[in-house]
Amino acid sequence: MLTQYNTSAETIKKRAGGFVPDIVLILGSGLGFLGDRCENAVVIPYDEIPHFPRSTAPGHAGRLVLGELGGKKVAVMQGRFHYYEGYSYAESVYGVRVLRLLGAKTLLVTNASGGIRYAPGDIMMITDHIKFFDESPLRGENIPAFGTRFPDMSFAYTPELRRKARDAADELNIPLREGVYMFFPGPQYETPAEIRTAKILGADAVGMSTVPEVIAAAHAGMDVLGFSLICNLAAGLQFHGLSEGEVLETAERSKETFSKLVLRCLKDM
Repeated sequence: MLTQYNTSAETIKKRAGGFVPDIVLILGSGLGFLGDRCENAVVIPYDEIPHFPRSTAPGHAGRLVLGELGGKKVAVMQGRFHYYEGYSYAESVYGVRVLRLLGAKTLLVTNASGGIRYAPGDIMMITDHIKFFDESPLRGENIPAFGTRFPDMSFAYTPELRRKARDAADELNIPLREGVYMFFPGPQYETPAEIRTAKILGADAVGMSTVPEVIAAAHAGMDVLGFSLICNLAAGLQFHGLSEGEVLETAERSKETFSKLVLRCLKDM
């Protein structure tokens, strides 16, 4: 398995002329525009990288952008790999592991989520997560090149990066919420009963991504900063049903504020 990861990493390195990113950005539904703002960019479609999964979710371009953003050397994943697309959890974190082998030390991850405590348009910094699925992206034989067999998740979202994000938001006068993100595998939206349960358990937002990638990054010793853009109220908290269109519409409406915050955070990472 490590051979496949190395093959993917070497292909990216050659296509990018030896470029080594410091930070990986994984951008959620409707948020991939930041990759288009990279300078001196090299763009590689996922289907041109050996062993790389394909991104099929709406709003995900399915390509890797390597370049400079906010004064930092970054690898931007414009599209992620979800369990609901048919991938295993290990496959869904393949990109994180490859870019770690390439030299990246930090993960900045974003998602579009349903709000339990917060309203559409709010940006929530993730302080912790809840996941109830019977598998882990680390299930199976451990690969020591990535990390230990039993990694600690006490500080999966790096406290120092969270402090810097608060300072960045204050400087920009952007309201920054904080809270716990709960993972549901999807692709169906959660039921009102599931949302009531999530609220009891302490969740502030829900979604279908991010947690597997954060687990893999923390396992590999990467620092992590995560943001949820609240794109709709979760099931049972509004008078109408949930739709993909509402998610993408809110993401489009909020993208300038969101990008300002992310770019400002990059400067201090």
